[in-house]
This record gives sequence, C-alpha cells and structure tokens, in this order.
Amino acid sequence: MKFLKTSLAIVTSVGLISLSACSGANQAANSEDATKTATTETAAKTGEAHNENDGHDHDEKGDHSNSAEKRSNQVVESGKYNLEFKPDIEKDSTHLDISVHSEQDKAITDAKLTAQVKLPDGTNKTLQVPYNSEEKQYTAKLPATATGEYKVVIQTDVKGEKFNGRFTFKR
Repeated sequence: MKFLKTSLAIVTSVGLISLSACSGANQAANSEDATKTATTETAAKTGEAHNENDGHDHDEKGDHSNSAEKRSNQVVESGKYNLEFKPDIEKDSTHLDISVHSEQDKAITDAKLTAQVKLPDGTNKTLQVPYNSEEKQYTAKLPATATGEYKVVIQTDVKGEKFNGRFTFKR
C-alpha cells in the first residue's frame, strides 16, 4: 500500500511538472509572438565583440583604423524590409547613407525617409532623407561636429507601410 501511495505521488508530481513546463513554453511563445506583432522598431549598435578577421580595418596595434570608425554599416530588419545605415564622418558634418531593401533584397527607391537625430548635447535635429539616384541610396548631410554618441531614428514610409529603425554612431 505504501508503494502504491509513493508511486501515485511521483506520477502526480511528474504530471504537474510536465503541465507547468508546457504552459511556460506556450506563454513564452505567445509572449514572443506578441512582441513581434506589437512593435515595428528595431535597433542596431556598433561596438559588438569581434576579432581582427571580421571584415573591417585595424591598425598595426589591432585597434580600429579611422576608416573603419568613419564607415561602420548597421543593418536592421523590420518586417519584410531591411534598413542599412552608414554614417560617413567628415570634417564639418556627417554624411548619412541609408539603403532600404525588400525581403527579396530588391532596392526600394520610392520610400519617404525622415531622420530624427539626437545630438550628444541632447538637442534634436530632423532631416528629410531623399533618394540619391547617383549614389543609389538615400542620403542626407548632418551639419554637426560635436564629439559623442548620436542616436538616429529612421522613420520610413513605403507605400503606406510605416516602420522605424534605430541606430547609433560616435563622432
């Protein structure tokens, strides 16, 4: 009789653990789905861990060279679109290059882009970013030279579909 009670307790415990595990997995899946549908903003940051053979320039000491610092590409996926952001730091300004691609990697040339830039001193600038057919990308010039971190939100409208991409760069 004691064996039967112990066996029943063990089977019941295993059953409850299994049910709670399944419930937790469903909650995590539902939470992940809700997160995907609730937001259309994505973010990219530079400065992730890497090694010297990862496709950008380093000087003799293994540090980033100026060309790598000036021209670091950042890509975010937002639904069926990809935004690629490339800040090109110049002496008196920063040239912003942005490409928009569909999920088939087809360039989108008729979108409306606006860049909301938060400067290192906390002030904000808004720039319209038109398509430049010579450079085959969207371009704008940010007339700021302050040293520090710049936070950029690219607001994109592709035929009524709106989405944002968040980027940062340092000058």
